[in-house]
Amino acid sequence: MSKPIVAVVGRPNVGKSTLFNALAKQQISIVKDTPGVTRDRIYADVSWLDKDFTLIDTGGIEPDTGDIILSQMREQAEIAIDTADVVIFMTDVRQGLVDSDEKVADMLRRSRKPVVLVVNKVDNFDKLMADVYEFYNLGIGDPIPISAASRMGLGDMLDVVVSYFPEHAGKDEDDERPKIAIVGKPNVGKSSIVNKLLGDNRMIVSDIAGTTRDAVDTPVKYKGKEYVFIDTAGLRRKSKIKEELEKYSIIRAVSAVERADVVVVVIDAVEGVTEQDAKIAGIAHERGKGIIIAVNKWDAIEKTDKTIYQHTNRIRETLSFMPYTEILFISALTGQRMNKLYDMIDMVIESQNMRIQTGVINEILSEAVALQPPPSDKGKRLKIYYMTQVSVKPPTFVLFVNDKKLTHFSYTRYIENKIRETFGFRGTSMRFIYRERKKDA
Repeated sequence: MSKPIVAVVGRPNVGKSTLFNALAKQQISIVKDTPGVTRDRIYADVSWLDKDFTLIDTGGIEPDTGDIILSQMREQAEIAIDTADVVIFMTDVRQGLVDSDEKVADMLRRSRKPVVLVVNKVDNFDKLMADVYEFYNLGIGDPIPISAASRMGLGDMLDVVVSYFPEHAGKDEDDERPKIAIVGKPNVGKSSIVNKLLGDNRMIVSDIAGTTRDAVDTPVKYKGKEYVFIDTAGLRRKSKIKEELEKYSIIRAVSAVERADVVVVVIDAVEGVTEQDAKIAGIAHERGKGIIIAVNKWDAIEKTDKTIYQHTNRIRETLSFMPYTEILFISALTGQRMNKLYDMIDMVIESQNMRIQTGVINEILSEAVALQPPPSDKGKRLKIYYMTQVSVKPPTFVLFVNDKKLTHFSYTRYIENKIRETFGFRGTSMRFIYRERKKDA
């Protein structure tokens, strides 16, 4: 049975993200005393009394606003409410009951979802309980006093939340769905790609660079197989980071790459591959992830019979440290080649999990050594006794040698290329570890 979903909703700046972080036990949401900081909902797995559920943090709901970001945040919160099994409606005891709270309460009543009314920032129950009673006027249940910052009252709140769950809810097995992180510079179309794959406006999409600030997990099913796409905040050069919000976004983007099996690095076809793209791809390369370069906005390029060849060459030159990466030219706007992205993801995942028998790998090694002997230094030559694969994701090989100091990057690359010639390992990096072993050991 799938995990119940609990959405945290309310006006901007009532403490939703602080509560989310307290329950998730990690700094997932951006917390800053600026209304509208949490722009997209984000997810975390939470357990309480042996009940597992998925918690969704949402942007603040402003019922009446013409601001493009605030209005889209409202739409995102509405989607979260539609998705949720239980809704935590958060209010602020310091600000008291305001007109916007009444309008959010009306929205929740229409949803017909179980609602747990929470009054936040109650740091002193004795002094502030009289103010808490004011929220009975919303007419959606008993208000529960909490302090998200001080983590007071959270147990009472969670007791009520889980009481709405089905008896056997939240007993899922480990999530083995492939996780794909969508990364890239701001405004290259990362959210548009996920939206196209999903078929609805799950992410906020606007022409304002950096709209997506948080990493968002989005399940997508294709041909009976489910994938989880992680849409990350657009990474920027450090020199351009003026707000601390952007710093947090970079940390989360790196974290998203850590969680992913495959990383799709989105490049703007019009702008072309840049040094910043190489830095972003390098994050995934260093962590041994499967990597796909998705060149988006391909529909906006005037083409000849050499256009793809020229773009591919430029990408290969800039990303020369990762020649194994797969390249796909797409358009999130028109849907061009979007379905091929799934096939490429499946292929890269297969490469990431490929295992080669020790006997077979040593046949390749022997042939490679015969064709090109290992390097030597001051009359002493590197000897490779044998090699074995020790892990996957990424495929990792241990080579037993006489002296690690004699190893050289270029020869390691030579061995890697020989293995790739035979087995492919397309779209994934490979790791090689050298260990010394005496010949008679």
